Amino acid sequence: MKYLLDTHIWLWSLLEPQKLPRRILEVFQNLHHELFISPITIWETLILSEKRKIQLNPSASEWITEALQRSPVQEVPLSHLIALKNRVIELPHQDPADRFIAATAWEYEMTLITMDEPLRNCSQIRIL
Repeated sequence: MKYLLDTHIWLWSLLEPQKLPRRILEVFQNLHHELFISPITIWETLILSEKRKIQLNPSASEWITEALQRSPVQEVPLSHLIALKNRVIELPHQDPADRFIAATAWEYEMTLITMDEPLRNCSQIRIL
């Protein structure tokens, strides 16, 4: 099964794995599952670092490069279809990161792993 990780899930898996519920940890441990992130997750991580909401050392760029090498995730490409779905996906807000991540899950028919309540209520995508 293919799973798309929301930004906070990817960050928690690397920085604070104790925050992840057991059902999510089980997905991570199952070698038959494929884990993906959107390039938007990288963009959002950089913004969180710039706003000092998270601390990444030695720098955000270096931390991200190293994290991508040691994390069992693959990057899923953005496309014009995701950009189009971004505008029609039914979410209660206009947060660009959430909209792109949800549209990516929808376009690639992946299950989105998130703890974000507005995303969890999106009927167009599968949620874990």
